[in-house]
Amino acid sequence: MKITIVGKEAESALNWLDLIEALKMGHSRPRADLGDTFLYRGNDTLLNRVAWIDGMGSLVKTANVFPANPDSGLGTVQGAVNLYSDTDGTLEALVDFHLVTKYKTAGDSLLGASLLARPDSREIVIIGAGTVGHSLRQAYGALFPEAHFSVWNRTAEKAEEFANQYPHTDTARDLEAAVRAADIVTSATMSTDPILKGAWLQPGQHIDLIGAYRPDMREADDDAILRATIHVDSRATTIGHIGEIQIPIDSGIIQESSIASDFYDIADGKMRRNSLDEITLFKNGGGAHLDLMTSRYILDAWQKGLGR
Repeated sequence: MKITIVGKEAESALNWLDLIEALKMGHSRPRADLGDTFLYRGNDTLLNRVAWIDGMGSLVKTANVFPANPDSGLGTVQGAVNLYSDTDGTLEALVDFHLVTKYKTAGDSLLGASLLARPDSREIVIIGAGTVGHSLRQAYGALFPEAHFSVWNRTAEKAEEFANQYPHTDTARDLEAAVRAADIVTSATMSTDPILKGAWLQPGQHIDLIGAYRPDMREADDDAILRATIHVDSRATTIGHIGEIQIPIDSGIIQESSIASDFYDIADGKMRRNSLDEITLFKNGGGAHLDLMTSRYILDAWQKGLGR
């Protein structure tokens, strides 16, 4: 049995626009079987996520989320990705965890934006100057190459460092003003309390929420949820799992039926913008089926690049 090890060098074979097509194709297959285990120790989280898609194989992804890691020079998220054969269940590939996470997370949001954001969007605000924020800058820059970006971070110095690494990118000093002026707002923070206010939102905007991954975390307040048409990547991995969606459901602000679509509704045309003035809100939950689809895309692109 030969196991392929796919490292960071595979990134040279990847393309953001090809990825979102691969994610669309993945959602045209039979619905994924999923299993998630969340363990907590204070602010630390251990996520063990598994997915099986008939015809694509299976995947086990282990992620350790340690928010204090940056204080010692380490990334917040560490882990491993195992990709298994659909034919016989053997371990087919070990794919670099950070590469999968980068492309899965930003690609998830990019697919949502490709369907929900106005195609003429030109002002994009990134909230959060961490690792995911950098991935979002690259991904959104591929889909909206004419856009101007601004980045806001609680620590202004990090926002400045971020902005200096990219063209057409500035620092946002005033979050409210930046949000009000944006066509797209994409947020990737570790906040447990909402930092994005519904009162700031403007007609026609697309809101992309990534950071809240635990039941006690939110980035947008109730007003934002109520003013927008809500879409998610997967009902199965957001409802009952993620505070951004479940807290408003538990409090009666919205119902499960308030969610207009997830990616399995793409074929039916339900994930779409209904008017130029509509505010669309997308919750990126990042389930293991997306890791599986992304890992398959990475492995296939890498092997194709090697001529295999």
